[in-house]
Amino acid sequence: MPICFNIETNNNVIPISVVAQKFFSDWLAMQSASVKEWLTATQFQAEAGSVRLIPDVNGKIARVVCCTAEIDNLWSVGALPFALPEGLYKFDVSDTHYTSYAIAWGLGAYQFNRYKKPLRQPAVLYLPAALLSHVSNMVESINLVRDCINTPTDDMGPTEFTSVVERLANQYDATLTQIIGEELLHQNYASIYTVGRASDDAPRLLDLRWGNMNHPKVTLVGKGVCFDTGGLDIKPSAYMQLMKKDMAGAAHVLGLARMVMEEKLPVCLRVLIPVVENAISGNAYRPGDVIKSRKGITIEIGNTDAEGRVILSDALTEAVSEKPELLIDMTTLTGAARIALGTELPAVFSNNDQVVNDVIKQGEKHNDPMWRLPLFTMYREYLNSPIADINNNSSEPYAGAITAALFLKEFVPDETPWLHFDLMAWNLRTRPGRPQGGEAMSLRALFAYLKNRFQ
Repeated sequence: MPICFNIETNNNVIPISVVAQKFFSDWLAMQSASVKEWLTATQFQAEAGSVRLIPDVNGKIARVVCCTAEIDNLWSVGALPFALPEGLYKFDVSDTHYTSYAIAWGLGAYQFNRYKKPLRQPAVLYLPAALLSHVSNMVESINLVRDCINTPTDDMGPTEFTSVVERLANQYDATLTQIIGEELLHQNYASIYTVGRASDDAPRLLDLRWGNMNHPKVTLVGKGVCFDTGGLDIKPSAYMQLMKKDMAGAAHVLGLARMVMEEKLPVCLRVLIPVVENAISGNAYRPGDVIKSRKGITIEIGNTDAEGRVILSDALTEAVSEKPELLIDMTTLTGAARIALGTELPAVFSNNDQVVNDVIKQGEKHNDPMWRLPLFTMYREYLNSPIADINNNSSEPYAGAITAALFLKEFVPDETPWLHFDLMAWNLRTRPGRPQGGEAMSLRALFAYLKNRFQ
């Protein structure tokens, strides 16, 4: 159980009244004279995000008022763990809202303190025992993703990330197999090997399996580039600063897998993660090289900094070989998606309208938004190569997120329902419930969709 929760309550628990802005006047009319006088005297403004502590006659906190734009927005309370003094609190809301608010509380209490001691501990929220399992699952799974992304590559390279996956496999009695180094070539994963061969930490493919083989097959694929220098097409230093997060797609599918396994969804889960470091050395792959992918499609390397799609090609080919009922890949694939949608709205592509529309609806319901971009096939010609079946880099500077998705589409048959996420996985600024740094995006929506569909 996260330290910001307590299932034990006592007489010292402080109630929190969450009031929608448009209903504040009605709420205030029902309060005691002392509450009205205090809020008036302290010039409380009923604006979204405003918080006021109301004391008792002894000067101790008797109640907290938190104003929100909409009562259904869980992020309304996300800043409270550090906005409030340390203590034990409880929401005066329905069970439905309590669940979402508790998740926001837990996410807002997150601190990455591996290398730096925290200045203080978060306030603690009373959590009814009936909510503990689900809320803890959401919070701990998302915080696992954040921890992986925030950790520098020196402590989260291919070997260290593999250790994280091993611990998770042991925790949930899953099976994990690895194909490492030159064994990738022997087993026909040349794309993964070639991208990662320049690193002194060998490339690998992680294959985690969990669940009953008779249940519906759900397969997750995550981009695991533990650091991306850009390869020989080296990135400028300013663009390399955050490249420890280029394994965020791998962290995302690991977090989603944890959610599924913790709640024991009746699915046959497979997680495929190609893990590499796109480094530079004498044996680094070069612009102009041609790689024969696992599917047999030859890939001309137009740019070594478009490496994520190359390693994913082999993983996706293996993923579709078992004909899953649903295939999801998650990536930090392109800057173009960020230019199109900004850093806080993930892009999603799909070959199945029903699936993607249902996932988007879950995103709207759970305040976990995403935006669909098209697999516009007329742009496929931008990936043509004069010497190979396809180029990993578009010949045009436009629609980079779409052409990257079209590259991946070459390795996914139309009959396999497929979702491809291109996301930032990083908060450039702190917002309620979402501190600056590594961030899990679209996971709550995806888990809600899986639970609704398969449970």
